[in-house]
Amino acid sequence: MVREFNDTNNWSIILGASSGLGLATAQKLAAHGMNLCLVYRNRRRDLEAIEYNFQKIIETHNVELVHYNLDAIKAENRKLIVNELKNKLAGKGKVKSLIHSIAKGNLKPMTSSNESELKNDDFRLTIESMAISLYDWTKEIFSHKIFAEDTRIISYTSEGNTKVWTNYAAVSAAKVALESISRSIALEFANYGIKSNCIQAGITDTASLNRIPGSDLLKELAIKRNPSGRLTTAEDVANATYLLIKDEAKWITGTIIPVNGGEHLR
Repeated sequence: MVREFNDTNNWSIILGASSGLGLATAQKLAAHGMNLCLVYRNRRRDLEAIEYNFQKIIETHNVELVHYNLDAIKAENRKLIVNELKNKLAGKGKVKSLIHSIAKGNLKPMTSSNESELKNDDFRLTIESMAISLYDWTKEIFSHKIFAEDTRIISYTSEGNTKVWTNYAAVSAAKVALESISRSIALEFANYGIKSNCIQAGITDTASLNRIPGSDLLKELAIKRNPSGRLTTAEDVANATYLLIKDEAKWITGTIIPVNGGEHLR
């Protein structure tokens, strides 16, 4: 395997790195020599398994890895993490990629006789967490001047950006906002060598998906729609993320790229 990021002192910051798309991406990039700063927010009962996965990445791929179990949405945590990473880089390393895989949103119905209903605050929390945080992190890293000359910012969206699913209204709104912010970053940061793209993942069997009411039906329908007759995997998305970070992808920016095996064709 070619480890094109080996000995470059390049780093990837991955938000939402403890499982699913974020963890798979961390594993993929580490396999190619990328150092990792992993941010996640999990309960104490999950930490042993998470730390085991991170230690395995270090031992298997011989990369540097720092991780933070902190809420990535809070400004004070963002400032702490970026400042500590800047001190660690000490002017010798750079952030090559920022990966946004935050799945923190409200899944409530708009109307219900026996459940809590979606409210204004639910929309605001979800959009701030799953969309505006992309801009917040981009600006924080940019202000510390630790982005590489050729940086890739990649965020994960879904087909829920255009399709209507019950209980998904707040997340759907956040995905639309995320894509808009990603395109604007691609335009307004272009002169600084920053490229920004969204990957629209197909239906992927992750903990985030399984929190959506009716997720089993979504998976069943996705398999029927998909020309290959299977769900998208986290590894499929991680592979595409890796490709977008390679030098050969430096002219791709401002796009929404389906990574779903053709699921969108039907």
